[in-house]
Amino acid sequence: MPPLFDSVVAVLRSAGCVFAEDEAELILSTAGTPADIATMVDRRVAGLPLEHVLGWAGFHGLRIAVEPGVFVPRRRTEFLVDQAVALARDASLVVDLCCGSGAVGAALAACLGGPELHAADIDPAAVRCARRNVAPFAGHVHEGDLFAALPDTLRGRIDVLVANVPYVPTDEVGLLPAEARDHEPLVALDGGSDGLDVLRRVAAEAPQWLAPGGRLLVETSERQASRAVEALTHSGLTGRLAVSEELYANVVIGTKA
Repeated sequence: MPPLFDSVVAVLRSAGCVFAEDEAELILSTAGTPADIATMVDRRVAGLPLEHVLGWAGFHGLRIAVEPGVFVPRRRTEFLVDQAVALARDASLVVDLCCGSGAVGAALAACLGGPELHAADIDPAAVRCARRNVAPFAGHVHEGDLFAALPDTLRGRIDVLVANVPYVPTDEVGLLPAEARDHEPLVALDGGSDGLDVLRRVAAEAPQWLAPGGRLLVETSERQASRAVEALTHSGLTGRLAVSEELYANVVIGTKA
């Protein structure tokens, strides 16, 4: 291995990076100059998430732009995308609520052959980031609180509504890894007292926005799954649960009759 690679690995490993070799390879392939390498290594050693250091995250075959202060898409959320694609290959209108970087919406647009795409988030930094990521798919990103951010012309027309809502209970946010706790927005993590506050709000309004036969898909945790399905059913949707043991992912799916 080249000396530079070895030295970067050594610095990262000494800082506690478990996958130092992989991270070094990504930093070296992303950085343009030796000065960039030094800056990126310093930022990683200081505890900044690798994706924020690189400026991008790999997600469902795409390179998603991320920046400091924006929620980093998780690999388990690829299961949410897969479920949506399997259920609605002919979708013409897709909406990504709580979109963060816009990763889910971009991945769906890439897989579904260019549906009309809208995304929304309450955080201005996330909205700026999402606009970069959905631009190749002619997507529209709106700033605001859940459905209030969307154009009213979408009401009753949405074929696929995905929402990677915050679902960490308030009392457990402090137990998250430092990379999430210290560098990602609280609004993207805190789901209220039992972690389901935002999910319930999405479920309550979703039937007004979905087209007949339209589907709502929301990521949740294993222990919250049964209550999440109940929330969808209570709103009038036909709810069920999809699970990926490999990715440790749980997605609740609600269908409008």
